Formats: sequence, C-alpha cells, structure tokens
Amino acid sequence: MTREDELSNRIIGAAIEVHKHLGPGLLESAYEEAMAFELTEVGLAFERQAPLPVVYKNVRLDCGYRLDFLVEGLVIVEIKSVDSLLPIHDAQCITYLRMSGCKLCLLINFNVRLLKDGIKRIVLNL
Repeated sequence: MTREDELSNRIIGAAIEVHKHLGPGLLESAYEEAMAFELTEVGLAFERQAPLPVVYKNVRLDCGYRLDFLVEGLVIVEIKSVDSLLPIHDAQCITYLRMSGCKLCLLINFNVRLLKDGIKRIVLNL
C-alpha cells in the first residue's frame, strides 16, 4: 500500500464523519470547515486553500488557483457540494495533479445521500 493509499483511507474516514454529522445540502464552505476540523482530529498535516501557481513557458503566473486541501504534501482533496459531479470536475483534478506533481486527488461531493456515491479517486502516475 502506498503512502497516498494510506492517507486516502484516513481522509475518506474523516469525510464520512463530516457527512454523518452534517448530511447533504450545505455550502462547500461548511464542509471545508468541518473537514479541516476532522483532518486535525485524525492527526493529518494539511494546507488549506494551498496556492497552486500556473507555470507558462517557464514563467510562474499567480492566477489565484487554490487547492481546497493538500494533505501531507501528497494528496489533493477537492470539496464540492453540487447536484452531480461533472467531467469538468475530473478535468480540474487532473490539471491540479499535473501542475502540483501530486499523484492522487480525492474529489468529494458532499451533496449526496450516501457519501460513497460522492467520492472519486483521481490518479495520475500512481
């Protein structure tokens, strides 16, 4: 099991705890706050709203892109609260992986009845 897989299990456990207490129907910001609390509770180091610069022709552009969470410097967590995940959400995660050098992104949509239906693991070179 890779370090990313081990972190993924712990992050998903934290997300399940959040969903169990809050359920669907809130804004992304509420789930982000609760996830920060739970990630701290389970002892994971993370950066919230981690800046992600765009590099264009070897020039670093500060375009204001931010990762919802970067856990242990290895796993990106992208939080959503939408009716359904769309291909653009997958594309966003793949782009974040490519630009950050990370290999795993967890795309978590809290606006579902069962959280297992709202979790997508997106990998790049893992």
